[in-house]
Amino acid sequence: MNLARFGVLAVLLLCSAALVAGPQVGQPAPDFEATDTAGNTHSLNDYADRIVVLEWTNHDCPFVIKHYGSGNLQALQEHYTEQGVVWLTVISSAPGMQGYVEPQEAEALTQTRGAAPTAVLLDPKGRMGRAFDARVTPHMYVIDGEGRLVYMGGIDSIPSADPADIPQATPYVANALDAVLAGQPVLESTTRHYGCTVKY
Repeated sequence: MNLARFGVLAVLLLCSAALVAGPQVGQPAPDFEATDTAGNTHSLNDYADRIVVLEWTNHDCPFVIKHYGSGNLQALQEHYTEQGVVWLTVISSAPGMQGYVEPQEAEALTQTRGAAPTAVLLDPKGRMGRAFDARVTPHMYVIDGEGRLVYMGGIDSIPSADPADIPQATPYVANALDAVLAGQPVLESTTRHYGCTVKY
């Protein structure tokens, strides 16, 4: 093989690796380390043997407003954390971008909208978001007790900002969590994500 062909092959291999570099359902979830609004550090290793939900958010996004304004996200958080699920809300908006908040602002948002996550993680440099290839708000991920990613995609099946659509939608995240809690496989493990782009 001459050097030119070797170079082309190397580029193709690198491109192929880049295409599959994101998180893969059925594989170990990317590890992460992020600080919450109280200054505590969280990592995936902290939650060994626990089911973990990651919810990317931006309080100014109409799609996020849909699910918080209707009480849908709060109900999901309360229902599943009561069953021992760890629910981590993640803010990856960069400083100066839509959705960026300081810790006190994030805590105030949690209180005023009656949210009930385990913690709100601040990711202003986007390291955690990029590790998970989080693209929209809300982008949702479920990790099982063995640290495997078992679901990623939309919160439900209707990509609109209208709260009236929630009762008719297939609740992908709820279905995934119910399956994992029951020791069953997640039937729809990768779905279409929808929302506002994450403001890295």
